[in-house]
Amino acid sequence: MDLLVVDDESSLRDFLSIVFEEEGWHVEAAASLADARAAVQKHEPDMVLCDLMLPDGSGIDLLKEIKAQNASMAFIMITAHTSTQSAVEALKAGALDYIAKPFDIEELKIIVRKAVERKELEDENLHLRTALEERFTFANILGKSAKMQEIFTIIQRIARTNSTVLISGESGTGKELIARAIHYNSGRRGKFVSINCGALPETLLESELFGHERGAFTGAIREKKGLFTEADRGTIFLDEIGETSTAMQIKLLRVLQDRVVRRVGSNVETPVEVRVIAATNRDLADSIQKGTFREDLFYRINVIPIALPPLRQRREDIPLLVDSFIDKFCTTLGIARKRISADAMRLIEKYHWPGNVRELENVIERMIALETSEVLTTKSLPEQILLGGTIPDATFDLPSEGMSLEQHLESIAKIFMLKALERTGGVQTQAAELLQMSFRSFRYYAKKYELIPRDSRQEDVVEIDTEK
Repeated sequence: MDLLVVDDESSLRDFLSIVFEEEGWHVEAAASLADARAAVQKHEPDMVLCDLMLPDGSGIDLLKEIKAQNASMAFIMITAHTSTQSAVEALKAGALDYIAKPFDIEELKIIVRKAVERKELEDENLHLRTALEERFTFANILGKSAKMQEIFTIIQRIARTNSTVLISGESGTGKELIARAIHYNSGRRGKFVSINCGALPETLLESELFGHERGAFTGAIREKKGLFTEADRGTIFLDEIGETSTAMQIKLLRVLQDRVVRRVGSNVETPVEVRVIAATNRDLADSIQKGTFREDLFYRINVIPIALPPLRQRREDIPLLVDSFIDKFCTTLGIARKRISADAMRLIEKYHWPGNVRELENVIERMIALETSEVLTTKSLPEQILLGGTIPDATFDLPSEGMSLEQHLESIAKIFMLKALERTGGVQTQAAELLQMSFRSFRYYAKKYELIPRDSRQEDVVEIDTEK
């Protein structure tokens, strides 16, 4: 490792050079601020030992300059002019430590050794964090599951091509995020333009996509450039293309075939160079069979298909997403970062998420808004998750090794008993009546499911622990 010693005393420079060369360092020395700047530029040392007072300036100036260029370079300040103010200033500027002259050389060796260990640990943490981000994050899309990793690989392969892409997946799976990732990794110089084809009536959709001439229809008081022209040399994202009419599908097919657009009310065709990415939450093959989607257009847009998995098929990504959304909303609200309880996370991971990532994001935002403590608990979870977290979703299949039906039934019973206790303020007799159970039976199961202490002698009222 390389060490730079900066001090205007030649005897101290020579002494420290000898000592640390014996410790295995490659040592460079400088007598002034100017010499130190040149040495840093030339050698880029791993660590700097620098005197506070130099003939042509302050060691703190050198420290600030180094940290501005290379924050990871270790820096230890040495001085005969000790003061609390200068020590605080050096540490604030990024020095790892501060030692006063005269010093014990063994003490300095220990300080340097600890500084090296600290730097190596910081470098390792940075490397691991970067590796995790690179592995599990792509263009702001989170996913460590095998399915998402496969999609990241596809995006990297196709981004710089001009091929048309069809992204399919349920609502809330992040189809537009994938489209944006393809565009921003493509190197295309034009804009990314997005439109929801299902949100507009056919006449307005045609005007939005292709533009119109002044007076082309009632209300067209000026000419309008369409989104295809707006996205020239860029990407246009046609979300929910399965919602378009067959007449509009014919017009889209012409654009894809001939790469020209014609404004509404015009006879002039304008060439466009634009990449088309379409998306749908429908089964277009089924729509073709029903006659609501043109087969020729399907083959035009389905050059590169990307099927996004629903969240219930990538459950290993849920903790990553939850952590990201907690960061996002705590930052947005300007509050201290909250953490989530194990019980709440367990229910979130078990829920079938019909609204996918979008629904999960909304739930975390709700929890942060409602929870007053620093821990997000089951108390702030919506009822459908409290109930649905233990109920298998429609895609559930019986495991090959079998399962405990009794365990699932107990989980459901436990939730309803908790709800009854909440509604009755913890009065067991009323909760039993609400569930049409005898008090004796209710109390037995309340103890069995640990809703009340087993040795409790209280017959009517219990404190409800909704974390159970």
